[in-house]
Amino acid sequence: MRWWRRKSFWWKVIPVMVLAVMIGKFGICHSMADWRTASRASAGIAPDPATHREAIVQVYGARAFGWRGYFGVHTWVAVKPTNAADFTVYEVIGWRVRRGAPAIYISNRPADGRWFDAMPEILADVRGEGVDKMIQRIDRAARTYRYKDEYRAWPGPNSNTFVAQIAREVPELKLELPPTAIGKDYLLDGAVFSKTPSGTGYQFSLGGLLGLMVGREEGMELNILGLIFGIDPLGPAIKLPMAGRIGGT
Repeated sequence: MRWWRRKSFWWKVIPVMVLAVMIGKFGICHSMADWRTASRASAGIAPDPATHREAIVQVYGARAFGWRGYFGVHTWVAVKPTNAADFTVYEVIGWRVRRGAPAIYISNRPADGRWFDAMPEILADVRGEGVDKMIQRIDRAARTYRYKDEYRAWPGPNSNTFVAQIAREVPELKLELPPTAIGKDYLLDGAVFSKTPSGTGYQFSLGGLLGLMVGREEGMELNILGLIFGIDPLGPAIKLPMAGRIGGT
């Protein structure tokens, strides 16, 4: 039997390939950083409110801090109404709950701020007419989020559960969260069926631990214990745990 037809060969090679892609895309230094000195500075990719007066909504994601960054990302929503001088950032932060504070954190930190050294990427960008009304709905969805006093890194509710729910309530975002956004499939109030975060399909999920998602934006994703395996025929792209999306956008 030729070597590439042997199952034992692929069981050894595929994990190495996934790890190599992950390290190539995100590096290994982030997990070794000290949170007290890690950068939260702007990455220089958000529009400057001084020169972009129109209303803007952006969604960002960056690798989580420490060892969790090998598996998942932290996501947040940044909004700027028409003529506003600053962005407002909506996010959920786990350590706030451990200190007795609400998980939801609303601030004017840099919209594109690094997440403890990790470089963010833009997941959605919506601007112009009608966006001010969208911002009002995002604010309402954030302030009425069901799990404002709860946080679990796995399988949820966490920062990705929060952003996914905002996206479901504001489908104009057409947000496709990355497969590394662990917690995005944790549905509110024990629901089993829901629209996908992008609003372009439907999903089945058992507590964020087992599920199936099919949508025009997301393609098809299989969730096993919070780890995502999937394909996007329109990319085309494949989706793998740790490595995330590999292929076209």
